[in-house]
Amino acid sequence: MGPRSLYTKILAIGGGLTLFTLSVHSFYPTASLTQFSFLTARRGTCSPKSYADGEWIHRPRTSDTLMVNREDALRYAGFEGCASSREYYWHLAADNEEHWNRFPDVNSWQWQPKQPECHIQDMQPLDLLRELVEEGGWLLIGDSITEGHFFSLSCMLHPHVRATPDYRENEYWDRAWPQNLYFDPGSPLISRLNLPVGFSFANTPLVTFRRVDLLLEKHQLIDLHHRLYVEPANFSLFSDEAVWSLDPAEYTSIFTSPEANYKTMVVSTAGHWTTTLFDGYRDEAKTETGFGIEGVIQFFSQAAKKWANDVQRRLTDEKRRNPGKPERQVVVRAYLPGHEDCHDEFKPWDEIKPFVWNWWNWGSIWEFNEVFEELLSLSKYPNIHYLAIDRPARLRPDAHVPSDCLHIMAGAGVLEGWSHYIWHFVTREIGARRIR
Repeated sequence: MGPRSLYTKILAIGGGLTLFTLSVHSFYPTASLTQFSFLTARRGTCSPKSYADGEWIHRPRTSDTLMVNREDALRYAGFEGCASSREYYWHLAADNEEHWNRFPDVNSWQWQPKQPECHIQDMQPLDLLRELVEEGGWLLIGDSITEGHFFSLSCMLHPHVRATPDYRENEYWDRAWPQNLYFDPGSPLISRLNLPVGFSFANTPLVTFRRVDLLLEKHQLIDLHHRLYVEPANFSLFSDEAVWSLDPAEYTSIFTSPEANYKTMVVSTAGHWTTTLFDGYRDEAKTETGFGIEGVIQFFSQAAKKWANDVQRRLTDEKRRNPGKPERQVVVRAYLPGHEDCHDEFKPWDEIKPFVWNWWNWGSIWEFNEVFEELLSLSKYPNIHYLAIDRPARLRPDAHVPSDCLHIMAGAGVLEGWSHYIWHFVTREIGARRIR
């Protein structure tokens, strides 16, 4: 079966941890106390690569052996519900009864880092809410894979957040429309948090997703390509394939807006950098080597450099304008390829397996990730960090939605692991790096 269309700083809780652990049952009666924790969780630090060096451990939440209705997917995942209403049961992989035989086992795995120095504290909804409310929210920039991350966050934080827009009112909102999570004033956790001055339940988002398939707008990429390369006569960089993107100046302005109170921007891209979209590079004679994907990757490296330079410059300018304020941070999450024949898989792999057909640009995703890893290792980008945390997902061919082998379901631990590690990274790793 082919893939679905690709359109498609240190947190101090101290003695409060014990108090919340004792009271969590009143808010999450069906969820495990460690549903968002790694099995080796302790206070400390853990680099992205140390986190990614691990394995999936079977940890069932239920004794059920058969899923009988789609709502069961929430219980198996440890969710009370999900605030986002867009493609609700599709994100939970519960929209196709023919695939219910994967449940509840698909929701019964936890990631365990192997490295003894990888110490990550447990994360409860209160911990994540505290970061998003008191320290600042997350702006998620990416394609439909990142949209899945947003949906997962809406489940992890339910019932303490509300989501906009409401897709039950209009399921045909354009993909470019921003999606937001806001703190629900009816949450029983409000009394445990210190709301910042100017915080608004109606207008201060905790998490925002913006659909950005490419790093830059198409016209910006066309201009950049024209400046960098000698183009053949009648050269056209792009095909007519649908794509959604934004000018980095626009989403960086959203990120640094004082009213929005964002602290962390999470970026991930590569899935739409294909020779079907960038068909100026497509070469049908290169069937065995990706139809000319090497040229797309080379251009991607130039676009990534321009993007990083522009974003870091804007963050540096903001620091000069607002000395003494906490610096905003950008994390680039390694992108994921899909898994071929994923629906024939019913448990995690022990090792990543090679591709056979290399659909889309899946076999080259590691090269796109390598571009960012090498670029962001430079000291000239102090506020932009690369997170090589893709391996846990690479080992989960069983965790895809029924309709394709690219998108990851909410509740299988993959997307939730991203949230846990990003929370850990921005609350502990960035501060620890500065101390060192």
